[in-house]
Amino acid sequence: MGDGEIRQLEPEERERVAAAEWAICVATFYGDLAERLTNGAFEGFLEMGAGAGSVQTFEVPGAFELPLAAKLCADSGRFAGVACLGVVIRGETDHYDFVCAESASGLRQVTLQTGIPCSFGVITCDTREQAEARAGGGKRDQGRNAAIAAVQMHLMAGDERIR
Repeated sequence: MGDGEIRQLEPEERERVAAAEWAICVATFYGDLAERLTNGAFEGFLEMGAGAGSVQTFEVPGAFELPLAAKLCADSGRFAGVACLGVVIRGETDHYDFVCAESASGLRQVTLQTGIPCSFGVITCDTREQAEARAGGGKRDQGRNAAIAAVQMHLMAGDERIR
């Protein structure tokens, strides 16, 4: 597997995905790209077996706010996984570096503290064209990939071989 391929889930795994609730936390700073990422994540959850009514979307202003949104979702006890989405495009200042690093670090921290997978679907790039190429469509669909990663990590957490 590779290049956007996902392994086929066993029937029992699909049942676990269908029985769970899922969250999408999306930074809306680039509204059109956020919409494309959200659509990709929604489709990714459905592809993995989630029901349309079991996916909730929560919007935040920017990528820096994603860790708190993910923490609120994880702490709620409602969600089996959270796809965290956004776009950060390099500008003329160091702001980009801080936002990217803190967003990634914060989401990692939430995942490790709560045990709820919070996938990193934040596009960090130099140009808008690069972001557009990764925000929907095909194997470079960061939203879809984030949803699939959240589901796969949820399934891994319930794997009896780990316990």
